Amino acid sequence: MAAAMKRRRGTEPGPEPEPEPERGCLRAWAAHSRVLVGRWTMARCGGEARRARRQQRDEFGELLRRIRGLPAALPALPLELTVLYNSLLFTVGASDSAIKREAEGIREGLLRVLEACGACGQDLGTEELWQKVLQEVTVEELQAPLHRLGALQAAWWLAAGRLGSVAGLFQLLSTAEEPGRSHCSEGQNKLLSLIKAWRVPPEGASLPLVQSAKDLKEILCTTAAFLQGLQELEAGNFPTALSLLQEAAGGFCSKKILAQIYTCLGCCAQRMGKPQTALQHLKRALQIDFQCLPALSHAAAVYHELGETDVELQALTLLYEALGKNPPAAASSSPYFLMQTELLVHTPVLASLLRHHHPSEVKYLLAQRCLQDGRVAGAVEHYLDFLSLLQGGLQQQVPLDGSSAVPRIPEVFLEAASALGQSGRHQDAITVCEEVISRTTDLIPRVLRVEARLEQPECSSPGAELAGGLLSQKKESLCCLAWRAAGYLHQGWAWAKLGESKEAVTQFSRCLNDLLRLQLHGSGVKPTENIPAEVEVLQKIRLLSLIGRGTQFLELGKHKEALLDFQHSLQISPGDPAATSYLVQALWKLNRKQEAAAQWQKLSQSSPEEDGQQQGQGRPLPLYLVSCLEQAMFPHSEPLARSIQDYLGTAAQDTSS
Repeated sequence: MAAAMKRRRGTEPGPEPEPEPERGCLRAWAAHSRVLVGRWTMARCGGEARRARRQQRDEFGELLRRIRGLPAALPALPLELTVLYNSLLFTVGASDSAIKREAEGIREGLLRVLEACGACGQDLGTEELWQKVLQEVTVEELQAPLHRLGALQAAWWLAAGRLGSVAGLFQLLSTAEEPGRSHCSEGQNKLLSLIKAWRVPPEGASLPLVQSAKDLKEILCTTAAFLQGLQELEAGNFPTALSLLQEAAGGFCSKKILAQIYTCLGCCAQRMGKPQTALQHLKRALQIDFQCLPALSHAAAVYHELGETDVELQALTLLYEALGKNPPAAASSSPYFLMQTELLVHTPVLASLLRHHHPSEVKYLLAQRCLQDGRVAGAVEHYLDFLSLLQGGLQQQVPLDGSSAVPRIPEVFLEAASALGQSGRHQDAITVCEEVISRTTDLIPRVLRVEARLEQPECSSPGAELAGGLLSQKKESLCCLAWRAAGYLHQGWAWAKLGESKEAVTQFSRCLNDLLRLQLHGSGVKPTENIPAEVEVLQKIRLLSLIGRGTQFLELGKHKEALLDFQHSLQISPGDPAATSYLVQALWKLNRKQEAAAQWQKLSQSSPEEDGQQQGQGRPLPLYLVSCLEQAMFPHSEPLARSIQDYLGTAAQDTSS
């Protein structure tokens, strides 16, 4: 065994002559292998590659089984390993899947090499097995086929994310060629340096290949750069990610993969705070492959970041139209190459970056952006389209979770009601809100006791799982309460706009009565200090509903009732400019002019910056409440201001006299 395994190149004697029957089999098998490769070359050039893959896979597999029907022998191993290489490539190509299942085929080939040398390695792991074979088997004729199998093994490890194993394997391959040579310069990426330093073994004319090892090396370089770039992008190391992704973009890949690489470059540039560079990369992605719709989606997000709403809406409209068309057949792998980058880069981070939106998600984004930008007519159109899609079974089509652009469905209904109200379609807004109210009625307990701070329990603490479940349930109840109360709030404002003050008061009162279900526990907590987001929303709804009901009491001439509501509003949000302004008006109407004037002076002395801080304090409001906040703003009243100023002037004169 030692003699067989330690023959040095250029010094070892030729292989021992094999028996005549075996020699004849080898010649026949080699000829059959050449025929199969030639047949594949013709099919590939003639456009019949996809149909030929399965047949070629089966025939190469059958040929490999025949060869392995004989005991492993050194003279037969170059042919056997070459047939194994071709067979594995066809298995990958025919299934169009990653090559994890082919690892066992490579392992069996390595064990056959050791068997021919009188050694064994059944108890070794794959990396240890490769180390044993490459360090101890130095027969010249086996080097090229072993290196080609090594490249296939590297492809499998890349697909599995085992980049360290790939680097170790290429270190072994390079060491076997030139012991003691360093293949990584200062500042260079180690894995890429090792792959690039690997010397592709020559392809013998007597044993042709279905895909050259040179092409495989280029694919490995591109894949390694792409995968490492994605890793660095996920880790937040953006300059390094950018460099690696640019390396991948200059590599050997299909247009589909190149467009994906440029999409990732765009995402990286965006996260680096370079939106214009991001747009350049994303446009390049679309120029390369107009079917790379994630690039269009990311471009819309960049335009949103830049505040370029017109272009953003154009991008979203194009995306919606493209998604609505019958999607073209998925761009399958090029028939020219069996092993491709596409088969090796299935990672969660890439799947996240390239996630395809459902058309209805894009329709929602169009509605939301229009509403945010005050384009009410467009918002109404898109929201109604979305609600129509919802009736058609949207919940079964879109992942309504953190990965989706669509919020919880009740929020969408409330946003639609907001858009309808702003467009003057108040009866439609009332109808939409009624849908939310009716569907949440049975989901809210009569009394909802909540701690001031809803803290997630420690995972390791006893009963943490049960406590976490109860916390989640309470948060869900809080959300349902907020949606139902917001429905009544919108209905109140809608009836107010219709001039139906009594009905408006009824709806505002229903909103406030619903909010009485919430009992907040916890001492020493300020109204906006460290409270859960859901509770803060409920407090804002209570404030807006009190102001709304107070305004309608004023319309009905019930000034005392209005005054109480505005006083309660200021207990919830001390110093709120809208509540204070309405309080002044109520006091004035009640002929409590001295109090009204004092409040008016206090309000007048506050700076616009303070008013803005008061309006914007706390977390951002849900979109469905923004229009209610705007309606609660106190309209400037010149007569009231003049009357108060006259009163103050008269009072000052009386005092001086």
